[in-house]
Amino acid sequence: MAVSPSSPGRAPQLAVSLSEGLDAAERAQRLRREATRIRRDVVEMIGRAHLGHVGGDLSVTDILATLFFGVLRLDPAAPRAPERDRFILSKGHCAAALYSTLAQRGFMPLEALSTFMQPLSALNGHPNRRKVPGVEANTGPLGHGLPIAVGCAIAAKLARASWRTFVVLGDGELQEGSNWEAAMCGGHQKLDNLVAVVDRNRLQQGARTEDTNRLEPLADRWRAFGWDAVECDGHDHAALYEAFVSPHKGRPRCVIAKTIKGKGVSFIEDRVEWHHKVPSPEQIELALKELV
Repeated sequence: MAVSPSSPGRAPQLAVSLSEGLDAAERAQRLRREATRIRRDVVEMIGRAHLGHVGGDLSVTDILATLFFGVLRLDPAAPRAPERDRFILSKGHCAAALYSTLAQRGFMPLEALSTFMQPLSALNGHPNRRKVPGVEANTGPLGHGLPIAVGCAIAAKLARASWRTFVVLGDGELQEGSNWEAAMCGGHQKLDNLVAVVDRNRLQQGARTEDTNRLEPLADRWRAFGWDAVECDGHDHAALYEAFVSPHKGRPRCVIAKTIKGKGVSFIEDRVEWHHKVPSPEQIELALKELV
């Protein structure tokens, strides 16, 4: 069962309006509030469903909040407007954070979040573009999001369109060779309308990324493929905003966002077992007390 947009009938407003007119400090404060709401939703959704990937959801939250509430040109009333920016969550197993972000941004009613992972719910464990407004691509099998994003960026170039494409990848996901094929293509095509964001929390399912298959020097690897690569604190909204909007003419940009898996909940932070561990009711209560 698909989720209907929460604000049908309103005229599209594709300009970024939620952060326009705010100075840097006000914008960062606004983004922090949104990120806190998303994190609280994530903990409650996963606790209720007894399923999910809470660690990665919490690490990617500040990236999603900054994009959806400060950067992306889109309108919840017209989720398929041709002029919209495209966003792809390649690490699709962290769908809970995306669903909360979309609901908080107005793409669907907040009440829909209570159906996460329930039978016949549109809010599956991985996002489905046919069921959830604001989802651009079905993702889950890792290594698919960046190739799709490169295709989107090429399409915009061919159409001489002004919309941009943003894609978020997990760092463990970079062990998939399809990403590096896509990176090579993106650099060759000089796709300066494309931004890839790596959620660099240094943990994957079962181990640390560097123990599994070393990624460093990660920024240099992207640069070798013709990308403009920048590193920043993935929980600093001002730094993320600057990395997303500053010019990178003639090259696609890779933002390596240094994050902490489980950010915001002390007993989850940087612990590998919380890749897909589910908090108990008592742990949910403790987490919500910390997320203020």
